[in-house]
Amino acid sequence: MKKIIIINGPNLNLLGKREPNIYGSLSFTEFFNTVKEKYTNVDLEYFQSNIEGELIDKLQACGFNYDGIILNAAAYTHTSVGIGDTVKAIETPVVEVHISNTFGREEFRHQSFISPNAKGVILGFGLQSYELAIQSFLD
Repeated sequence: MKKIIIINGPNLNLLGKREPNIYGSLSFTEFFNTVKEKYTNVDLEYFQSNIEGELIDKLQACGFNYDGIILNAAAYTHTSVGIGDTVKAIETPVVEVHISNTFGREEFRHQSFISPNAKGVILGFGLQSYELAIQSFLD
């Protein structure tokens, strides 16, 4: 059984409430429970933090003994050299995920410190972006 963790960054705990025109009306907990029911062949975990250092600590803790990490670092994607360096330093493959198409948004969101060291990048498919990332580890 594959062991995969979804790690979400700042403000993603507000999904379902925050800008539903961009992020939808479903909370991440509701979505995650549905995904867990669908992928019973995967040991799927979830972690969220608004704090950069906690995200780095979690990446390091999972980065040598999981089969995959799905990372939506949210705004830290565009600002955190530390998270980018951590993705480079760990062995577990990381798929960078974004709910929205970041290239269709403000220009500062076009830069990612994670992408150069990620296995792949999936963006713009709403919460389905996470399912596509899960599938990338199963295929």
